[in-house]
Amino acid sequence: MRIRASLATATVSGAVALTSLVAPAAHAAGNPAGTAAKLAAAPSVAAVPADDVQGDTKITKITVNADTDLVVGVGKKSFNLYVTANDPSGIYTAGAFLWHGTSIDGDNPDVDGVLATDQDATCDKWSATAATCKITITVDPTSDLYDSSLNGKWNVAAWAVGNDSDYIQKNTYKNHWVKRAVNVSGFNAGPEPVSKGRTITVTGTLNRASWTYLKYYGYGSQSVQLQFKKAGASSYSTVKTVTSSSSGYLKTTVTAAADGTWRFHYAGNSTSSAADAYDYVDVR
Repeated sequence: MRIRASLATATVSGAVALTSLVAPAAHAAGNPAGTAAKLAAAPSVAAVPADDVQGDTKITKITVNADTDLVVGVGKKSFNLYVTANDPSGIYTAGAFLWHGTSIDGDNPDVDGVLATDQDATCDKWSATAATCKITITVDPTSDLYDSSLNGKWNVAAWAVGNDSDYIQKNTYKNHWVKRAVNVSGFNAGPEPVSKGRTITVTGTLNRASWTYLKYYGYGSQSVQLQFKKAGASSYSTVKTVTSSSSGYLKTTVTAAADGTWRFHYAGNSTSSAADAYDYVDVR
């Protein structure tokens, strides 16, 4: 993507960044069967030069997904980016997208994923010189996140154009985390009701989304906290830590002492989201 002064008279959108498609075949070689075909169909960015600026247009802030990790399961997920910019002449438009790789430089690009839109930004021009533009992107794991190796840190590219044709382009304004969704299925704390002093067995399965195969699989060898909140209390306390089996299965026992809610809490990591599951137990 390169925004030239002539583009200041036209709306700049994610389509500018997607005017040609590339798919690095070397990436497919190390992925599971079927990934090569997905990669061939996946969008990537056009070859682009380094950061560019003309005049005094400035980007002052970018917010991605309300400054929270972007968590995607096996279905479509929409999120918003907000680009705030200023220029003495006022802001005409602005835009942003996420890209995965090590370089977006047109001389030596290394990009294997892009999250973008071809829809125009909507801009709130809250002063004569500044505006905040909203970009909505819908992620489709069947094409945009075609392989689980795309989890982790992504780069945020952005640009803004002033009413006087000045512009700024930042190929990596900031980073953002795109993570695979995690859940706990089949969670149960029982028996219920239970007599005080008796044993409560707590079970469940920790699962993580696979973007490669578009299914959830058991997430093994993960530390999960068993926590308890006594009836009437406002917060949870950690009782013990349980490690999931190779298939993601979790099982442990505790002694029934009081009414309250038990939960498995998984804190997440650099590639995977946090997850919680709850069950209230009546102790008599």
